[in-house]
Amino acid sequence: MVLAVLGVVIGVGVPLGLTYYSNAQNTVGAQQIRTILNQGRQMALDRAAFVCVQVPTPTQMTLYLNSTCTGTPWVGSITDGAGNIALQAGFTVNASASPVFDYLGRALPATTYTVTNTTTGSTLTVSVATSGRVTIP
Repeated sequence: MVLAVLGVVIGVGVPLGLTYYSNAQNTVGAQQIRTILNQGRQMALDRAAFVCVQVPTPTQMTLYLNSTCTGTPWVGSITDGAGNIALQAGFTVNASASPVFDYLGRALPATTYTVTNTTTGSTLTVSVATSGRVTIP
């Protein structure tokens, strides 16, 4: 009887554990995108200026200290020498637009980022509202 109960617990627990692990990995990728977007928003607030967030390649993001996403990108501790922020290995991102945060933290246009786990193919979205709020729905 004990072996039967143990078999059922293991039979249910292993798939649940694997599902939890996969979902946790996806969340990590989306949280990195949210962190980069919030950093761009905070830079706009701190500098009382425009900050544009762009996705030049599916594995990188770039911050520009202007409203046009042109010129020299911002270079800081989280970027390489060219101003690119590398995403965590195993994830790609696609954006519906390049949001520009203003000095009040608002964003135009509202943007949706799709974060894809390249190993499993599963996706999560990160949304930027016009209010500037960045969420993982």
